[in-house]
Amino acid sequence: MTPEEIAAAAENLYEAEQTGQQTGLISVAHPQVTMEDAYAIQSALIDRKLAAGRTVIGWKIGLTSRAMQQALNIDIPDSGVLFDDMMFENGATIPAGRFIQPRIEAEIAFVMKAPLKGKVAREDVLKATDFVAPAIEILDTRIKRICPLTGQPRRIFDTIADNAANAGIILGDGKFDPVSDNLRWTGAIVSANGTVEETGLGAGVLNDPVTGIVWLAERMDQYGAAIEPGQVILSGSFIRPLECPPGTEIDADFGPWGHVTCRFG
Repeated sequence: MTPEEIAAAAENLYEAEQTGQQTGLISVAHPQVTMEDAYAIQSALIDRKLAAGRTVIGWKIGLTSRAMQQALNIDIPDSGVLFDDMMFENGATIPAGRFIQPRIEAEIAFVMKAPLKGKVAREDVLKATDFVAPAIEILDTRIKRICPLTGQPRRIFDTIADNAANAGIILGDGKFDPVSDNLRWTGAIVSANGTVEETGLGAGVLNDPVTGIVWLAERMDQYGAAIEPGQVILSGSFIRPLECPPGTEIDADFGPWGHVTCRFG
């Protein structure tokens, strides 16, 4: 894609978020789109949001489960940026109309106390982590899931360009030690309107949620960026995304880690 096409795609995604009207699939308009193009669009979108006054508070890692990777015919995760206006309090009611087609996922969040850059080991991630916490990620799609003309579904390029479908984050109230707590066995029972819809364990995230942070540090270094102290990193979901139409009440029961809840107005 040309620089002009990348800039136009990013502006279309920004306008879709502002207006609540989804834009068309980039992979349909530009069949030649590459992974590099998709991240370039995401980067331009991030710049647009920064220019509008938003602040980066962290990163999200997506597509960490085998099922999601196989569905999209890829073998690596993707990543997106967390902004300050994406943070909601535990138990919050999400205002009606805030998102277009919201879904949620249950995750383990890492809050960092030291920077990470380039090739790092699992032990480096643990040393750089201040604490871990239970979390809900809110997903949204500013881009159509299926092209109405061709029937083509979204592809990985569309998702990456759309800031990895990132939209919101809710942290639980507890702070936990990533070393003493076995993150592979940490999980949640996730209910929607009182019905258990999904259960999962941290091992569903690349076999170990720490693995995603290792991957992210190296990927960011390729673009001259780094994980900074104080940032929140969503390590990846261990459940399938749950649709959240208006009125949906979500309760993610993390057992000894407590509950993370929200309601969609």
